Amino acid sequence: MKVPATDFAKYTLIGRTAEYHRKQIREALGFRPSTDADEKALAEWLAVEVCPVELVEDRRREALLVECRARKIEPPGQTRVEKVLVAARGKWERTFCARTIGRLGEAGTARLLSLVAEVNEAGTALLAALKRDPGAVGLDSLLTEITKLNDVRKLGLPDGLFTDCSEKLVAAWRARAIKMYPSDFRDTSEDVRITLLAALCSSRQAEITDALVDLLVALVHKINARAERRVEKQLTAELKKVRGKEGILFKLATAALTSPTRSYAGPCFRWSGRRRCASWWPRRRRTRRSSGPRSAPRSGRRTARTTGRCCRRC
Repeated sequence: MKVPATDFAKYTLIGRTAEYHRKQIREALGFRPSTDADEKALAEWLAVEVCPVELVEDRRREALLVECRARKIEPPGQTRVEKVLVAARGKWERTFCARTIGRLGEAGTARLLSLVAEVNEAGTALLAALKRDPGAVGLDSLLTEITKLNDVRKLGLPDGLFTDCSEKLVAAWRARAIKMYPSDFRDTSEDVRITLLAALCSSRQAEITDALVDLLVALVHKINARAERRVEKQLTAELKKVRGKEGILFKLATAALTSPTRSYAGPCFRWSGRRRCASWWPRRRRTRRSSGPRSAPRSGRRTARTTGRCCRRC
């Protein structure tokens, strides 16, 4: 049109002239103004197609504008767009809650509602325990998680409760429920309360099962590491040798066999056995004789045998 872009800022978008120009643009491009029926149809489309898979509000708004362009409808104003988004979100939540309650049945619904009842202290304790993560690796943590898993299974949640729902959707409801206290649950509507509890218990049941596997593996590794340290400690203690221990044992065995009536003979025989001591002593004696006399000390080396002193003080 050969009009500078700076001149567009001078154009007034409000008034009869602007409305006449918009009408001409719509007629040229084949668009039409949105009506109440169009907004209801758009909210229905959002609730069925977009809300189950998209949780971010800005992306839902973008999807709405793209759908308006595809249907050749002039997008409504910002206030009307927000109303359409709110209506679509509410419609989807009602559909999601009704479907969840239908899958739970009356018995499952009653068990979930009892968790947040004012007089049910056990249900409140279970709800608080579900929100806690497992503690340090140990037998107590493992038993606590097993008890928690058994309590959740007693609720009787059906398998595949949220199979056709996106993981982001279930995670969003779980994150919303885990921040709430029992009084907050009671302040919501009954269908939303049941769905929040179902999402929380179902998600935590799977998470506790995975945590039990991790705890068991970590506990086995911990037991193995402790056993290895204990064995290494025992081997290290056994490998430590006392200098002259065999000579001391030989002298003790000699004295015990020579004078078996002495007081030190009884403990020696109890420790090694008289037969074992009698069979070991001749072999040790032959070994000591075959080894020969000790070599004389080197010249110039002062020892206790050459000087007659055992230390400097002597």
